[in-house]
Amino acid sequence: MNLSVVLSTHAAAFQAVAFKGDFEANVAKIASWGYDGVELAVRDPKLVNAGQLERVVAECGLIVPAIGTGQAWGEEGLSFTSSDPSVRAAAIERISSHVPLAAHLDAIVILGLIRGITPEGQTHEQSMEYLVDAIQQCAAAAEGTSVRFALEPMNRYETDLVHSAADGLELIERVGKNNFGLLLDTFHMNIEDADIEASIRACGNRIFHFHVADSNRWYPGAGHLDFGSILEELEKTGYQGFVSGEFMPLPDADSAAEHGIAHLREVIVSK
Repeated sequence: MNLSVVLSTHAAAFQAVAFKGDFEANVAKIASWGYDGVELAVRDPKLVNAGQLERVVAECGLIVPAIGTGQAWGEEGLSFTSSDPSVRAAAIERISSHVPLAAHLDAIVILGLIRGITPEGQTHEQSMEYLVDAIQQCAAAAEGTSVRFALEPMNRYETDLVHSAADGLELIERVGKNNFGLLLDTFHMNIEDADIEASIRACGNRIFHFHVADSNRWYPGAGHLDFGSILEELEKTGYQGFVSGEFMPLPDADSAAEHGIAHLREVIVSK
């Protein structure tokens, strides 16, 4: 099972991204700890040089399995569900602009915080209609490429839209695009899914990417989640993608990454 960890290409406010700052130095450290890949958090693909990114990652023997896009919401307020049509259009354009970079890196595009939240005075159903339309437009922009989009069900304290794996499966039906699936995250699932393993089974081949953090959003092994059982169930679905660490940089980023991969390797070997 291939393992990766999230690295931001630029400074970011989102605290669950452990690695920020010196890109080349961080990639080298991530490789030295035994990770197979690095998931890139990219606010705007115009701000990165795809060739240089690929060179740095490849020189360290890593690949890029996925691109996170949530910083467009956190840093700029772009949202698929804004009541302002110009903001919705800008969010769709931004996500669509990730397609060439994702195609170049053979990476999945993650749809997380970019969904936003329902603004005051707007109904939940209207937000869902905006969300479905936005994802359909982004999926259409990737037609003719191998690029896929993975929406991450997130807990109720961060958004009012799509909390559980079951919510995600309902959204897949509404969107109706083969290049759209789910990113399951163990931290969010621990809050919203009564049975993590059962939710993994239910999602099956619609799982396009997988995030791990423990129950407290620290690295795997720092909380109470049973990653041996979780990863065994994920493997039973036939999942061939990456298991990617998205956790708090606690007690510090380096320690979190080292302890996290050590715990995951241990439970993978013991399965």
